[in-house]
Amino acid sequence: MTSSEQAPIRMMGVEDGSFQADDRSTPQLSLLCCIEMCSGRVEAVRLTRVEVDGFDATERLLGLLEGVDVDVIILGGITFAGFNMVDPAAVNSATGVPVIVYSGKKPDNEEMLRALRRHFPDWERRWRVVEGLGEIHSMMPRKYEPPIYFEVLGASPEWAEEVLRNAAIISRIPEPVRVAGLVARGLSPAS
Repeated sequence: MTSSEQAPIRMMGVEDGSFQADDRSTPQLSLLCCIEMCSGRVEAVRLTRVEVDGFDATERLLGLLEGVDVDVIILGGITFAGFNMVDPAAVNSATGVPVIVYSGKKPDNEEMLRALRRHFPDWERRWRVVEGLGEIHSMMPRKYEPPIYFEVLGASPEWAEEVLRNAAIISRIPEPVRVAGLVARGLSPAS
C-alpha cells in the first residue's frame, strides 16, 4: 500500500481551559478537552473537569478515552490546569495507543524541577512523570515557521514527525490540540 492509499490517521488532541489563578480560597477546576479528528474533520468532543494543581488529570483523561478508537493521542504538554500532570507513559500503557507530547517551545526541565520543588510537597511524584518522557525531539512541521518540540511514547520519533506534519493543517500546532484548546478556553469562565 502506498502512502497515498493509507487510511487516514485518527487523532485525539488534548488541551485544557482557563481558570482563575489568583483565587486559592477554594479548590478550583478547569476543563480538560479531547477532540477526536480524522482527515481534518472533528469527529467527537469529550470534556471533563480536573483540579487546578491537583493530580487527577491522568485518571480523568483515561476516563475520557474509554471506548475511543484512535491511532494517536497528542497532548498539548503534560501539565494541565496549572501543574496537574498527565502521565503519558500511563496513558500509553493503559490504552496501547502511541502518545505524542507537543510543545511550541523547548521544554525547560530544569525550570520545571525548580517550580515543582518550590510549590509542591509531592514534587518527586510529579517529577517522575517528567523523567518518564524520554528524549525531546524537534522538527519544523511547516516551512518558514519556528520548530516544535515533542516526546513520543509507543512509537518511533520518525512516525511521530509524520503525524505532527500531517496535523499541522492551519498552523504548526497539531490541529486536534489547537481545536481542543479553542473549545476548552471558549467554554471556560472568563478569567
